[in-house]
Amino acid sequence: MTATDLRALAERAGRELEEATAPEILRWAAESFGERFCVTSSMEDAVVAHLASRALPGVDVVFLDTGYHFPETIGTRDAVAAVMDVNVITLTPRATVAEQDAAHGPRLHDRDPDLCCALRKVEPLERGLAAYDAWATGLRRDESPTRAGTPVVGWDERRRKVKVSPIARWTQEDVDAYVAEHGVLTNPLLMDGYASVGCAPCTRRVAEGEDARAGRWAGLAKTECGLHG
Repeated sequence: MTATDLRALAERAGRELEEATAPEILRWAAESFGERFCVTSSMEDAVVAHLASRALPGVDVVFLDTGYHFPETIGTRDAVAAVMDVNVITLTPRATVAEQDAAHGPRLHDRDPDLCCALRKVEPLERGLAAYDAWATGLRRDESPTRAGTPVVGWDERRRKVKVSPIARWTQEDVDAYVAEHGVLTNPLLMDGYASVGCAPCTRRVAEGEDARAGRWAGLAKTECGLHG
């Protein structure tokens, strides 16, 4: 399909699947794209990977290893690869942390977090998604104001791909219930005060009453890493 065809498909599906369940949305994606469809996961939890594995057994699950992850996140990735019917693909930046420090100075994430994310997340994902027409994310509308308008199926204009967010309409309670019902793997940090898990230098625990994304880039105007706009 051409990009024009894909965009039309995404826009139509976004309207038609707005009230669909997450499994229905993922079955549509599996039927529409087959091996040209993947799931991206930060390994905060494996909910979308688990859902997708039921719609498309052996589905590719793409993980970005930035070099700055908590050990618990790497452990979650390894556990997902070991026990779920998925194919975990780990993407890495072009430069190691040491090479980036040599080129840009140490702790770039403190001085220019947007550039650090661009180098260690956005660029690797651009390369990693080249083999796919559509990708799934775990974005939810209730996570933060910047995500409130997330469509269940939309058009990723920058990458010219269909972007599927099957749990966009879920709440945290829905996620917790699914995890409990199916015994889905989650990052241990979620039980230690972290509501959203990213790179270790840029993530803190959240206080009571804060939204789930408040622990990311705390004290900065930055709220997104650039993967989602």
